[in-house]
Amino acid sequence: MTEQQLAPIQNAPNATGSQPRAAAPVHNNSLAVADDLIGARLFAAGKVTSSDVEKALAFQNLQGSQGVHNAHHNLNNRLGAVLLRMGAVSEESLLPHLSEQTGIPLLVPAQMPTPSAIHDAIALSATQRSWWLGHDAVPFITVTEGAMADVGIMARDPLDSELAEVIADTYKGHHTTTYWARSQDLQRGLAIVKDGAYGKGGKNSGQGGRGGDLGDANYLRELAEEAPVIEFVNNVLAQAVDDRASDIHVEPGEREFEVRYRIDGVLQPRMTRPRDGFDAIASRIKLISGLDIAERRLPQDGRVTTRVSGVELDVRVSSIPGVHGESLVLRLLPKERADMSLLKLGMERDHLAQLNALLRQPNGIILVTGPTGSGKSTTLYSALAAINDRSLKIVTVEDPVEYRMAGITQIQTHAEIGYTFARALRSILRHDPDVIMIGEIRDAETAEIAIQSALTGHLVLATIHTNDAPSAFTRLLEMGIEPFLLATSVRAVLAQRLVRKLSPEHSVPFLNAGPNEDRPPDWLSKQFADIKSTYPGVLDNPSKLAKPSTHHEADSYRGRNGIYELLTVTAELQDAIVRRASSQELAEIGRRATGAAKFRTLREDGLIKAWNGVSSVDEILRVAGSQGHSTGGDEIGQVNG
Repeated sequence: MTEQQLAPIQNAPNATGSQPRAAAPVHNNSLAVADDLIGARLFAAGKVTSSDVEKALAFQNLQGSQGVHNAHHNLNNRLGAVLLRMGAVSEESLLPHLSEQTGIPLLVPAQMPTPSAIHDAIALSATQRSWWLGHDAVPFITVTEGAMADVGIMARDPLDSELAEVIADTYKGHHTTTYWARSQDLQRGLAIVKDGAYGKGGKNSGQGGRGGDLGDANYLRELAEEAPVIEFVNNVLAQAVDDRASDIHVEPGEREFEVRYRIDGVLQPRMTRPRDGFDAIASRIKLISGLDIAERRLPQDGRVTTRVSGVELDVRVSSIPGVHGESLVLRLLPKERADMSLLKLGMERDHLAQLNALLRQPNGIILVTGPTGSGKSTTLYSALAAINDRSLKIVTVEDPVEYRMAGITQIQTHAEIGYTFARALRSILRHDPDVIMIGEIRDAETAEIAIQSALTGHLVLATIHTNDAPSAFTRLLEMGIEPFLLATSVRAVLAQRLVRKLSPEHSVPFLNAGPNEDRPPDWLSKQFADIKSTYPGVLDNPSKLAKPSTHHEADSYRGRNGIYELLTVTAELQDAIVRRASSQELAEIGRRATGAAKFRTLREDGLIKAWNGVSSVDEILRVAGSQGHSTGGDEIGQVNG
């Protein structure tokens, strides 16, 4: 970073106001406000870019030039708040740095006060509950010794001078400590204060004290454009990116709404907020994604392109009506991926060699199958990256275009104007392609054009939704495709799932968990023996079987790895396809093949990953337990111990 780029950061306003200021005492906290700058801290920690800080400074200068000066404005115009509102940094990343910079501690979840502690602290003061609500602050008793009590105050803006004056006056003689607080903890505390002020279901319930018609688009737009709402939505997005989430679920209940992230394929609760703030949050999400904010009775789909935590994202938004309000799901799709490589997909060496050989074929169809979220698109993009040496014309048809790739012509379908997969494919064939990638074969027309493309000298990569590789042929036959066309055009079907990878720091050897687990259960030992005899070479190395070391699965796993089954079309398999053999028979024929064409199930491939310590046996059974073998409760119970 150049000196010219760093200068704006070094001269940036710090967390305490529009301009840096000298150190000052902060209530009874032992540390004082530091004279360093939050922008420089965040940049040094790699949490923001210089561009992010420059944009935040430009916003500050614009607001300052308008001459608006009040407590609410000053809070929202501080650099940390601006970066948070921009989505450049998440609250989880920002608050620890603010705490370190100002010397004001950050409230941890274990310190979250009980309702009685909050009510007792308010009763101890002469300050009205409405004042605490208006200043987004929550007092609570931390320690009581006789007539004296220690009081904590969590606040959205612990540096508010008016807050400091009121605390000093109302809790004179008591030891006080002010805290930064995560928004979800603060909102939980404010809800307790509010319930005491108005009573549950009282006049301020429902819209946080504001009256309005939730069917009025203008009113909903006003709610959606309030600074705290914008900040909350951007923080949720930024935190999801920091946590490597693929989806965000915003789900309303009767009294609360919950935000959950799907991380490594598993939904994990992140925050719970009072229900009265949900309509504003939902309106904000719908507004930025182009949905009708006043329509709450019908499902809607939208999308938005944004930059969050330094990542360019396409966000697909789905809204469906529920009994307590609209359930919202946001699918996060990074525009660029630097790790598009077959070597990073986690394939075993035999699968990788066979797939590379198939990709060198001049024509034919390679199908990738699996449920939504199983990594099919990543596999296809990695395959394209492997053959994209600029000597081939590669064209893709997708809905949506999930990742941008250099050197490839990517086409977005638009069903609303009649530009479907089938229509796009017809035009592609006149575009002199060598390789065609089809985002999804959804109907017979698309399947027929794909087959004709393969038969006329093109290599076609496509996805289709089935549970396993042999079922892809059954699915296409059910669409009405002639069996002899399938047999001559399809080269292979790759089925896949994603399993969570064990974290080396939070896993232990499988056999060292106790005296009753000195060896794998009999059924597992037998399966490993079968795999070793059926697929020579895959289990030659010593076992690295491992299991989570804690009861918190989120800490025991990090990242995901693919498990695969690759069914290569041999001459015997072609004959079976022509006579419409069942998927079970196709699988058995695949298992009789020799060399790299030999077929194994998802579960068998997963157990190889478990043997090598990549994932746990429990995780493999969770994802692919029914593939190829029965997995009764007794088996799973024996693994869990």
